[in-house]
Amino acid sequence: MIEKCKNVFPPEKRNRFFNFLRLRKKVYLPIFIGLLLILGVLGINYYFKNTEVQPGFGGTFREGVIGQPRFINPLYLSGNDIDRDLVELLFSGLMKYDENGKIVKDLADDLEIKEEGEIYEIKLKENIFWHDGELLTANDVVFTINLLQNPEYKSSLAIKWSGVSVEKLSDRVVQFRLQKSYSGFLETLTEKIIPKHIFKDIPPKNLPWTLSSKEYLNKECLIGSGPFQFKQLDQDNKSGYIKSLTLTRNEDYFVKKPFISQISFHFFNNKEDLLESVSQGKIDGFLISDPNDLETFSDETFKILELSLPRYFAVFFNQDPPEDKSKLLTSKGVREALNYAINKEEILKEVVLEKGKVVDSPILPDFYGFDPPSKIYEFDKEKAEQILEQAGFKYIDESGIRKKIISEKPTFSFTKTLRYGSRGNEVTQLQKCLANPSAGGPEIYPSGKVTGYFGNETRQAVILFQEKYKEDVLAPFGLEKGTGQVKSKTREKLNELCFPQKEEILPLQFSLVTVNKPLMVEISQLLQKNWKEVGASVQIKFEAISTIETDIIKPRDFEALLFGEVLNSLPDPFPFWHSSQKQSPGLNLVSYENKKTDKLLEEARATLDNSLRREKLEEFQNLLIEDIPCLFLLRPDLVYFTSKKVNGQIVEKIIEPSKRFVSIENWYIRTRRVWK
Repeated sequence: MIEKCKNVFPPEKRNRFFNFLRLRKKVYLPIFIGLLLILGVLGINYYFKNTEVQPGFGGTFREGVIGQPRFINPLYLSGNDIDRDLVELLFSGLMKYDENGKIVKDLADDLEIKEEGEIYEIKLKENIFWHDGELLTANDVVFTINLLQNPEYKSSLAIKWSGVSVEKLSDRVVQFRLQKSYSGFLETLTEKIIPKHIFKDIPPKNLPWTLSSKEYLNKECLIGSGPFQFKQLDQDNKSGYIKSLTLTRNEDYFVKKPFISQISFHFFNNKEDLLESVSQGKIDGFLISDPNDLETFSDETFKILELSLPRYFAVFFNQDPPEDKSKLLTSKGVREALNYAINKEEILKEVVLEKGKVVDSPILPDFYGFDPPSKIYEFDKEKAEQILEQAGFKYIDESGIRKKIISEKPTFSFTKTLRYGSRGNEVTQLQKCLANPSAGGPEIYPSGKVTGYFGNETRQAVILFQEKYKEDVLAPFGLEKGTGQVKSKTREKLNELCFPQKEEILPLQFSLVTVNKPLMVEISQLLQKNWKEVGASVQIKFEAISTIETDIIKPRDFEALLFGEVLNSLPDPFPFWHSSQKQSPGLNLVSYENKKTDKLLEEARATLDNSLRREKLEEFQNLLIEDIPCLFLLRPDLVYFTSKKVNGQIVEKIIEPSKRFVSIENWYIRTRRVWK
């Protein structure tokens, strides 16, 4: 059989057959491969058309900050931004801020305002858990507020809760009762809540310190309810210096599980070390506080988020300076001229590279959506000089500083003709004057008697006085001998010598105090330059922030102060401008007082009607700007650099730097494709 098969395909035929197959393979193989490629492209096309990119879980975000954490505790938030950053990620409040700076519900599921704003009832969301798995209830809320109000705990936030009573109505319902309606109370409710089961046995003296110690953190007692929870701490055992602190995703976060797995904070001693680490690709996010560093990193390597903040810088003119300070700035005309002399656009461009807005009002109309003020002091050097001229400040020497000559009326002046036999006060003053060495003294009036009667001794003294100053008294009338009568020329000379008109030269100069930080230094130097161009001399004094707060602001010991004001999500200028706040701890820095503005601030604070509040605040701003208690300057943006690998950041307006982490649960580093 095999032999028969061999005969069917002799060698020469078999060779021709295999050659034919090889030829077919050469022809069809490329076609087959081409078809596969086409099908692959079509498949990929179909896949991409019918799927979409969505955030994926995973990845670590590395934040670089300058300084060290101190109190990672909502009860002891200070000016340390690092503490605020960590608290923002670890804890939650009844209310919170959204990406537009508006107040929205956080732990709260429902909010009811009763009795015209004096009662707030809040119902908590269901099944909210602390990081350790314990259920968060109304007990935790009441416990937190009670600690804040307890003077033994010495919380700086206690003043916000003064006069507020809190009561648990059920495990999920809490009631707050206010002494009177306050429109800003919703903002107060953004206070972060702490767990009762963790803190209930910690004595007041240990509470602020325990949270910042390595021993405490290693016990994993840093428990919150926020989107991230504490994982680990990298700390130098000898120096205690904290190198980094890592947070991990809260898998049970009541809003939604964050996409990013971990956030690590890396701490640096100075800006140079931070920027070096950034340039090496070791940091994914960092803030820029010095505008000079803005051009160091381009938008090719980092995303640049320019975040609006409700804060502004201004020069505050003290209306009630201490006795040893100049009263120059109590003049409204001078303050007006100083306003017109400043080129705010130049300051915005030169100092913050236009990363911000010029400010003309204490209520920041552009931030809150209010109408701008009715009057704006636009840069006008000529107008500033004109106002100063009209106020009497002129160039009277080569110093380049304007000066004003102020004449004081003498305490007494001779006005009557006096002669032998005259009596009264003018005679008394005449006798005192003649006895005064400035007019003659014993040489003219040896007895120096003061009787109030014009007798022979007084007459003889007048004659000697007239003859001593005969060029001024007698010569105009062609006389050589004194007459003994006090008439016009004699009175003029007596007034000149004994009761001269005093003149005081008031230079247009004052001192400006500010914080010794690059931003404030640059602003103050431009102010100094602008004011010099209109004839004002300004001495700048740079101080540490601690010195400013304790030695300058508290006693109001300054003439002019370059400083910042920080507002909230709901504008409430009351602490800064109401007359009741003139003394520390009030923040009315310039001792401003106006009954009309006081009433408007009180009404705006009390109403829950947003339209009415807006109306009151706009009227307040217009009145205050007319009074010119300060020079409003600018509102710098917060510039935040993040790696281009990070997405989902939609925040635009924030209340403070830590709020850049608003909606952190929506940030993502990794992506995935899903079917539409």
